[in-house]
Amino acid sequence: MILKDPEFGDIIVRKNPLSSNVRFSVSTSGKLQMSVPKYTSNFLIKRFLNTNRAQIKKSLPINDPKTQRARDEKKKLLTKQAKKYLPYRLEFLAKLYGYNFDKCRLTHANTRWGSCSSNRTISLNIGLMQVPERLRDYVIIHELAHLNHMDHSKEFWEEVASHDPRYKEHRKRLKMFSPGV
Repeated sequence: MILKDPEFGDIIVRKNPLSSNVRFSVSTSGKLQMSVPKYTSNFLIKRFLNTNRAQIKKSLPINDPKTQRARDEKKKLLTKQAKKYLPYRLEFLAKLYGYNFDKCRLTHANTRWGSCSSNRTISLNIGLMQVPERLRDYVIIHELAHLNHMDHSKEFWEEVASHDPRYKEHRKRLKMFSPGV
């Protein structure tokens, strides 16, 4: 549930059947997050929020609601761009280099550009839309190589190098960017 608040912006409220008390935290997007017992009424949630408002402001690093809205808009835009581009680029490079994957998934993780699971699903971060195309291709090639090597062994890096001879440079340049939106 999302609770709208004039001071904190959107507050993520999670009703937890295992919870016996109310907990405040900050989500990865910088929004205030509340974990409450499952049967807590909306009235009590708002009351608890208002009673603890000063303590929340003092103890939690919450993003300004304007910053949250700007981040949400940016995330929507990147998601739209990523849906149009990343699955097709993944498919193109997979065909070009002879790989077969089962599924492409788009994510917006804060810590990783992509991943490849044992069920042959390749996940790509929408944040890739903010980096130069050559670095995007490096990430895609990296994940495709994981289809044959689920580790970072010597053979894995040799396979990456066979498709991207400048992968070391690309890997280094990619560290100048953050996958988070």
